[in-house]
Amino acid sequence: MTKEICDAMAMKRALTRMTYEIIEKNKGIEGIVLVGIKTRGVYLAQRIASRLKQLEGADIPVGAIDISLYRDDVSHKDGHLKEPVVNDSELGQDIAGKHVILVDDVLFTGRTIRAALDALMDQGRPKTINLAVLVDRGHRELPIRADFVGKNIPTSLDEEIAVYVEEIDGKDGIELRDTQNS
Repeated sequence: MTKEICDAMAMKRALTRMTYEIIEKNKGIEGIVLVGIKTRGVYLAQRIASRLKQLEGADIPVGAIDISLYRDDVSHKDGHLKEPVVNDSELGQDIAGKHVILVDDVLFTGRTIRAALDALMDQGRPKTINLAVLVDRGHRELPIRADFVGKNIPTSLDEEIAVYVEEIDGKDGIELRDTQNS
């Protein structure tokens, strides 16, 4: 069973609200770099950067980070570790001393974010790192929380959140799926 949680307009409003919160928390946009976690996080970071340009009149650098080599929870169904698929990280600039906003689509256990933090630190030492996620669904396994959240959507472990972005999926939206009855 699949249920639409957020349509394209609601998703746009959530990203706009997050953008205002980023400006407020950082007292402007000085020294900000957006880094999207591949794949959907990159597109969400680009949208936030676009909105920041509209509101503040300045271009904000947007980078992409691949966390494949940093994951600790990638395995086959039989429990054996599988080889990670390596994609390139394209930060586009030095992040040392910058205010990095790490952007992802869904925050769940926290393991993706832990891997992203490790990957970021291998690229340089930012002044600060904040986390922006479109959806926080709960069920954390690590002590990680988002600074900017588009939607809090409590889920059961038998459910999953699917985020769709126009650039990949041909539509924008968020769906809740019941994986037990699929």
